[in-house]
Amino acid sequence: MRMSRMMCLVAAVCASFSVQAATPVKSAVSMSDVLKASSATDWRALNPDNTLYLELEKGRVVMELAPDFAPHHVENIKKLVRESYFDGLAIVRAQDNYVVQWADPDEKREVNTAKRKLDGEFTVKYNATLPFTRLADVDGYAPQVGHSNGFAAGRDPKAGTAWLAHCYGALGVARGNENNSGDGTSLYVVTGHAPRQLDRNITVVGRVMQGMELLTSLPRGTGALGFYEKPEQHTRIVAIKVAADLPAAERSQLEIIRTDTPTFQKLVAAQRNRGGDWYKVPAGHIDLCNVPLPVRAVSNKAQ
Repeated sequence: MRMSRMMCLVAAVCASFSVQAATPVKSAVSMSDVLKASSATDWRALNPDNTLYLELEKGRVVMELAPDFAPHHVENIKKLVRESYFDGLAIVRAQDNYVVQWADPDEKREVNTAKRKLDGEFTVKYNATLPFTRLADVDGYAPQVGHSNGFAAGRDPKAGTAWLAHCYGALGVARGNENNSGDGTSLYVVTGHAPRQLDRNITVVGRVMQGMELLTSLPRGTGALGFYEKPEQHTRIVAIKVAADLPAAERSQLEIIRTDTPTFQKLVAAQRNRGGDWYKVPAGHIDLCNVPLPVRAVSNKAQ
């Protein structure tokens, strides 16, 4: 009798698991379908006041800053840019499957109005004014994950904090061991598999919107951590500019998909449950850093 009851209990538990482990259903639409059906209101233009152009000899890397998450660092970086601090400096590091980093190779360049020390902005306090479109999927690095105005982010409701995630293309502030040792004079971009262990340990200030191929194709550094060992290995930075400081005709006219719309939710669902002839088993899950954040070029017009 006791054994039969145990068998029934096991069967009930197994039944409950079988219900929860239902096979994911393929999406009837693709990401391409969703984007084709999008309207003009599903997109937003990059804010030229918070957009940087990293000008290399081979082209332009467009980066958008996120002052909602790192207001002091964003302000300091724009001061550095407007002081021409980065002009003529170099990309000093390209570590395989990790980051590309630029800085002053000689560590001698001085700053004018910008600050040399800033407390780390690893997280920010949030309230209802900070947009956040939550992703339903489970994440191992944050109680909640989602998107805030086009940026992948984590959130902890109990602590009341939010932060940007180290996804591919994230723009971060290099630092030493001290929390206040990252001032924006040395910046990096994530070029490999998302190193989410860095979340809440380094200030993230934005992400690359266009031109990632100019960074990911750089020769890998031969020194420790991917640093270049010889000056001739460096990639020269022609200049970094704030988009708003350039004439409209010289700006890269880009729009990013809005992350607070039903269209974006459809896009996420299509990628979570990929359909089509090629996928035989849809995942039924999507990782924060695998959520696509499409950017498109638009006609060159004054902003």
